[in-house]
Amino acid sequence: MAEDLNILKGSKTDQYNGLIPQIKALVEGETDLIANMANVCAALKEQFNWFWVGFYMIKEDELVLAPFQGPVACTRIKLGKGVCGAAWQQAQTLIVADVDAFPGHIACSSLSKSEIVLPIFKNDKVIGVLDVDSEHLNHFDKDDEIGLTTILSLLRI
Repeated sequence: MAEDLNILKGSKTDQYNGLIPQIKALVEGETDLIANMANVCAALKEQFNWFWVGFYMIKEDELVLAPFQGPVACTRIKLGKGVCGAAWQQAQTLIVADVDAFPGHIACSSLSKSEIVLPIFKNDKVIGVLDVDSEHLNHFDKDDEIGLTTILSLLRI
């Protein structure tokens, strides 16, 4: 696929439905996980214009910053700390409408107001997370969880 992204308008579901085949074509045939994660971040940031989107991968019992788009970020996150560490510990997606109300939230940026974090599984074990932040309160919902879960499945981890 050419590295051009067709930015779509419409409902959030329409945007995911149009973006997913483009991401599939983008990562198809590429076996390097880091390259694919980088392109997924870029595609999501371009399509949705979120404040921050990126991956953290588990290394030596910590989440370590991996490909991302947005301002500089926290480099390492411990199990159970912040939204990312909690999603890792609970092995489930967390949607946080107001990060300031989340116990133990790690404020990598004071501009972040809401967040969704999805665990990444390999052989039923969490190996990392996809983290998305918005500068708007209550920005993420079940549609984002469904769309982002589908996109993660395209990475063939």
